[in-house]
Amino acid sequence: MKVKATLKQIAKELNVSVSTVSKALNDSPEISEYTKIRVKEYAKLKNYKPNIIGLNLKYRKTKTIGVIIPNILNSFFAKVFSGIEKVADENGYKVITCISNESIEKETNTLDMLSNGTIDGFILSVSEEAQKLNMFNHFTAIINEGTPIVMFDRIAEEVNCDKVIVDDFDSALHATQHLIDIGCKNIALFSSVDNLSVGKLRAEGYLKALQKNNIAANNNIILRTDSEDDLKDKIENIFDTNTIDGIFALDENDSVAALRISIKKGFKIPEDISIIGFADGILASRRLSPSLSTVSQHGPEIGEAAAKLLIDRLESKEENLPYKTTIIKTELRERESTSKLKTVSLF
Repeated sequence: MKVKATLKQIAKELNVSVSTVSKALNDSPEISEYTKIRVKEYAKLKNYKPNIIGLNLKYRKTKTIGVIIPNILNSFFAKVFSGIEKVADENGYKVITCISNESIEKETNTLDMLSNGTIDGFILSVSEEAQKLNMFNHFTAIINEGTPIVMFDRIAEEVNCDKVIVDDFDSALHATQHLIDIGCKNIALFSSVDNLSVGKLRAEGYLKALQKNNIAANNNIILRTDSEDDLKDKIENIFDTNTIDGIFALDENDSVAALRISIKKGFKIPEDISIIGFADGILASRRLSPSLSTVSQHGPEIGEAAAKLLIDRLESKEENLPYKTTIIKTELRERESTSKLKTVSLF
């Protein structure tokens, strides 16, 4: 019994792209007659049976983008989505949104379900489980079948695709440096996102800032966990057993927890403790009392940049358009938790 070949296998054997194989089998005028004959003969030899949906995907434009976000409760993802929808609407594209709930299985099933001709391409942020397990083959498989992906915020370096990020390392370095510059000497790190790529980079930036200022890292006030519940359980103990005059929190919820527990313990902010959070600044910034200083990621701009990258690729006539990584600048938005009320560019 012959084993049926796939588009990817044919492309590899003939040293051409998956897109070229698909176009050749579909008699696209963009492909030379020689290449068409070569591809078709090899496909026949290898018992290739075309999947009509997959074969015509490049030509049956749906003008629809699939967006997969890890969870719906994080305000940052809502802001990114607003930017995606704005650019999509301006360019005549519809948007289908799905939530992975941080599950690699749901993420994979959503990719498979929508890549059958329902959408033209994906914009997504990688699930917590996929990053924790370092499993990204489901993304590569979709890309190899001809469906482009743009990753934002949480990305997989191993996957070749367009990406939109903020410079988490430098942003954290500069935020920590600011705490040092305003006189903080014992700066705690609170993170419930240590299993995510962004959490690791932000923690590295914090540690680098300490090193640059000849401040020894104190592991007793560095709290790196994988869950909010675990973080909250341990924060109070850190306050009870250590001297802290500054806090850098790596996620919006971490920031809120740091602020509330500081107040509960009787500390005055910013007189006793100054706090900076890494967030996009909605409830966790202006509406808290005192208001919280944050590193703003500019979620709408990230969404706009991701949508532009995807639409440019979908509408490009270039066969092998190079992949791009777009970096969105962050801002340190100072509020009452660091006393000065102004906006400081981190770049």
